[in-house]
Amino acid sequence: MKRFFATMVAGISCVAMLAGCGNSASTETVAEPATTETAETTEATAVETPAESVKIDKVTIGFVPSRDPDEIVTATEPLKELLTTELAGLGYEVGEVDITVGTSYEAVGEGLSAGTIDVGLIPGGTYVLYEDGCDVILTATRDGLSIESPDAKVWNDNKPTEPTPENQVTFYRGLIIAGPSDAGKAISEKVNNGEEITWEDLDGLNWSVMNSSSSAGYIYPSLWLQANYEKHITDLTHAVQADSYGNAFARLASGQIDVLCCYADARRDNEEKWTTEFGRTDSIWDETNVIGVTDGIYNDTISVSKTSAVMDDAFKAALTQAFINIGNTDAGKEVISIYNHNGYVEAKAEDYESERAAQELIKSMQ
Repeated sequence: MKRFFATMVAGISCVAMLAGCGNSASTETVAEPATTETAETTEATAVETPAESVKIDKVTIGFVPSRDPDEIVTATEPLKELLTTELAGLGYEVGEVDITVGTSYEAVGEGLSAGTIDVGLIPGGTYVLYEDGCDVILTATRDGLSIESPDAKVWNDNKPTEPTPENQVTFYRGLIIAGPSDAGKAISEKVNNGEEITWEDLDGLNWSVMNSSSSAGYIYPSLWLQANYEKHITDLTHAVQADSYGNAFARLASGQIDVLCCYADARRDNEEKWTTEFGRTDSIWDETNVIGVTDGIYNDTISVSKTSAVMDDAFKAALTQAFINIGNTDAGKEVISIYNHNGYVEAKAEDYESERAAQELIKSMQ
């Protein structure tokens, strides 16, 4: 790794991390975000309940399509009643909670900016791209994983990856995963034998990436390529965009692609489908290997529209408390687990400085 790019990525990774890491771009050690051990007992700033109940006809919540849209809609159906109940206790009588899944990450960001979506569950990268039109109110916490290493071989030597619920974290890593195609097996063998992977090795593969605002599916893998090879996703000869991680894994299983970019626990989410819907005989853990690991990525956000007709500071505070309360219940945890969220802590715009730096670097490479 070239020193220039190592220091640049270190600066990006530590600007907004919770652990003590300086802001200087010359910092050599990448500090990861600190774990959040008290997420379940986190309470938002006290909400001042309106003297009289405020009636709101409809609140629209937008989800990004990181999973199959039908799966998201089905899993989040109980959120409608949970949110309505919580907001009622905070002085807001909501007639309808409408849940929609955007056709893309950008579609949700644009909906928040236009005010057609009131609340968005979006990645940090999408929030940063559309922050002129939305405010971040919460950061998700999630279960840590049994493997936490920047070394791809460590992930392969210790699979399967298991959740560690006792360890709540506000960050995750992106992984570049090779599948069961001949080319996928060959690149995996090199990694597991401790051999150096060249740019020519990577460029000879068929890649699947997500859209350009996806942190784990595009932005941070791009930074990994930049840091290690002075290249970018757009420099790859064979890279196609997937509309969801589920579809990307289906193509990986079929051998249409050799590698994909995803979040660290995506294999757990597609473990069952691998041998059912995707038609493989052996397990996803036997047939896939990690060939690249990104720096830590700050967790997803709950963001609210700046132009929504129903949004003001008081309602933002109520939504903040309502989602924290939901994340502290078993029923709520079951609903938000569709995104591997386990709870929420209050967020500030400054928390996502690392994403802004990452976005700027991506722009400079285009």
